Amino acid sequence: MQRRHFLAASALPLLGCERPPEIAGGFTGIHFERGHLLRDGKGWPAPSVTRRTDVLIAGGGVAGLAAARALRLKGIEDFALLELEDSAGGNSRGGVVGGIACPLGAHYLPVPGDGAPEVQNLLEELGLRRRVAGRWEYDERHLCHSPQERLFFNGSWQDGLLPVQGVGAGTLAQYQKFANLVEQLRQQAHWTIPASNQPLAQVQHALAAITFIALLDQQGLTDPQLRWYLDYCCRDDFGAGSATVSAWAGIHYFASRHGFHAPGADNAERDAVLTWPEGNGWITQRLAVPLGERLHTGQVVLRVAAVKHGVEVDAFNTATQTVERWQAQRAIVALPVFIAARVVQNPPDFLVQTAARTPYAPWLVANIHIDKPLHDRPGPAPSWDNVLYGDGKTMGLGYVDAMHQSLLPVPGATVLTYYRALGDVPNGRRLLLEKPWAAWRNEILAELAVAHPDIAQKATRMDITRYGHAMAVPTPAVASQIGLQRIFHLRRQLQKPQRLAFAHSDWAGYSVFEEAFTQGHAAGSRSS
Repeated sequence: MQRRHFLAASALPLLGCERPPEIAGGFTGIHFERGHLLRDGKGWPAPSVTRRTDVLIAGGGVAGLAAARALRLKGIEDFALLELEDSAGGNSRGGVVGGIACPLGAHYLPVPGDGAPEVQNLLEELGLRRRVAGRWEYDERHLCHSPQERLFFNGSWQDGLLPVQGVGAGTLAQYQKFANLVEQLRQQAHWTIPASNQPLAQVQHALAAITFIALLDQQGLTDPQLRWYLDYCCRDDFGAGSATVSAWAGIHYFASRHGFHAPGADNAERDAVLTWPEGNGWITQRLAVPLGERLHTGQVVLRVAAVKHGVEVDAFNTATQTVERWQAQRAIVALPVFIAARVVQNPPDFLVQTAARTPYAPWLVANIHIDKPLHDRPGPAPSWDNVLYGDGKTMGLGYVDAMHQSLLPVPGATVLTYYRALGDVPNGRRLLLEKPWAAWRNEILAELAVAHPDIAQKATRMDITRYGHAMAVPTPAVASQIGLQRIFHLRRQLQKPQRLAFAHSDWAGYSVFEEAFTQGHAAGSRSS
């Protein structure tokens, strides 16, 4: 942050000659100590009880919930799902701050294309998608309302996230050049979500072997505003910047949806997205409710083993402080691959290799309750997604407004959900874990004060959720060695009928809802 911005924020209490109110809060949402029990190699007692079920699902994120739904659709009711946290949903859970629902992680779902029929069917089941006069329509109450997004750039707000106010002809020419590149690559290969449904074309193999910034260098795309925007997109979707993620990932961000449109393009349109005050927690809550007593929370999975007549799974029950053994005919391991490789007994080579070569991005999510609307700089009205232009390294990814969908005629109290990815921050995971809550609070408020100088006066609480391993980062090493170049063939291997099935977005090499749900659905559908 520039010195003048920091001084402006730190001097804020003096503006009204009164101290800002005390801002309460703390760390919430994630029980680090549970995962660290497994990491620290604690000695475990013998199982105190043995339970039996037909199918055991380890992991209650999107993939695990999708697998459970697939089982129910097939009429299989004898199953159990073990989840580490106190609620299912993984990175797609919701919370409440000051009586207002807000996301604890993922906060939207793009309207899925025909490459994700499983997700389309889920949305139809949830009443979000229906056939009207031969065409599919989405419930407008759940589509993101306008204004959708804005950027604080050069001292004022502008519509959209691509910097356009006051940029020169050279910048606009670079925008057009990048748009042409994306369109050219779209013509040379098929880009879709989920990406793990099909093998890559040769051009995609080449892109998967280099970083996104290397591709930009090769193409002479050096404009600072363009590079900031592309770096922001990478950190937003993949948890790390353009110097870290692969060129395949950087292009896939645009080519798999509506492409990239330079300012003034006649065909420019934004992706339609579904969103809720609690983010994707709206979906995961509805996937979890039908499970009833089959959902077991507070469970630390210790061991998964294929045995003579089925599968054994040992788990530490944090409520009873005992180890419980589950015996099942089959198990679906819907865990991050680095955990799966640790708990699966005699893990297959492909699992060990995948875990060794998959880097993860830590994430911070801060939910800031404000008791009244913030002072706004000139420009478009407050939007759902609000981003501050920065250097792409030290600043966060902006915030979303939990009350945006409410369409209240008079704005009032709300929760701003602020995101920061630390996938390419040195020692980012240690920083995330060891930095005190008050230090994070002060840093986040100072950052947002650049656009909202009164935020410290109007914030009443800040709850921070920390994800040490939030998402797999699609680096060139992942994409070329064990990720996208092999995922199609590996997935076929994973789909073979077997006692242990694997499902998680990690197997695609990057983390989005559509990947996790599709793989979980496939794993559950194969359990017969």
